[in-house]
Amino acid sequence: MEVEKQRSFIINFLYLLIIGIIVFIMLKYVLPFIAPFVVAFVIAFILRKPMLFLNKTCKIPRVIAGIFLIVLFYAGVGFLLSLIGIKLFATGKELLLQLPDFYAIQIKPTLIQIVSSVELYIADLDDSQVSTIREMSMNLVQSLGEKVSTASMKIIGGLSNFASLLPGLLIRILFTVISSIFLVIDYEKVTKFLLRQLKEKHKNIVIEAKNYVVNTLFRVVGAYALIMSITFTELYIGFSILGIKNAVLVAVLIAIFDVLPVLGTGGILIPWVIISAIRGNYALALGLLIIYAVVIVVRNILEPKLVGSQTGLHPVLTLMALFVGVQLFGVLGLLGLPITLSLLKNLNDKGTIHILK
Repeated sequence: MEVEKQRSFIINFLYLLIIGIIVFIMLKYVLPFIAPFVVAFVIAFILRKPMLFLNKTCKIPRVIAGIFLIVLFYAGVGFLLSLIGIKLFATGKELLLQLPDFYAIQIKPTLIQIVSSVELYIADLDDSQVSTIREMSMNLVQSLGEKVSTASMKIIGGLSNFASLLPGLLIRILFTVISSIFLVIDYEKVTKFLLRQLKEKHKNIVIEAKNYVVNTLFRVVGAYALIMSITFTELYIGFSILGIKNAVLVAVLIAIFDVLPVLGTGGILIPWVIISAIRGNYALALGLLIIYAVVIVVRNILEPKLVGSQTGLHPVLTLMALFVGVQLFGVLGLLGLPITLSLLKNLNDKGTIHILK
């Protein structure tokens, strides 16, 4: 009996391992190739009910209603993205072009002042040692200036290289738009065809999974919206106390930036702290550092609990899923892995699948 349990455990473990490897390969290597069609399917799912409403209530043919909604959807998204992109590009380019001058006017004099202060403390050393230290210090200042200029040019060059990728991006967008038109019109036909390829048991699993993922996704997005609101409030209060201009706008931008898993709030606040300290504004640097610490601590406490409460997972498991998901799949994994684990747990609890005790 004991041997039978061990054999069953090993078989289940290998089964889950194989499924995990297949899912990883699909998401990591296959998804980028079919991404336009996946996005089109999601858009079709979102616009399906509005299309049916126009068709039944306003007696507009499905084809016309579908095309109208697709055009309206992409026009709205394109308009918003264009406004945001133009503003970010113009602001970013201006800041990058001003970076060398900022270094020469603000940072370099401060570094030279620091070097001069150091020289006062080493005045008792031999002339050769003082000369060596002075030469090393000046080389350091010059090297930093060159690196700032080089970094600015590389980033501007990277933006130019992005322009060369636009043709491929436009082709992907074109395929997405065309696919979404066909899918929103024939959504029922496509989904019924796909479901017919499955056995009855697997069909029920897919339907349950779809319903659960859609509901859970909205709840998880709501949880992150709440986290973003809390982060904004913390930043706004802190910036107002420090007397920072345009505190609301700066807090909003950093709160949005905080969603990015790799950079987060620290991607803006830490360089800000360093620059403030170099310029001798130690009060501002300390204040920003305290704000950063508060934001990080509060987020790390709230995120596992809020996301976990929406997915039905323990906070520790949620935290683990968030970390592993980000490492493997970036922003997609931030939402995807916790929801996937929550889905497996839900299906297992209902008895639809049997992978956990």
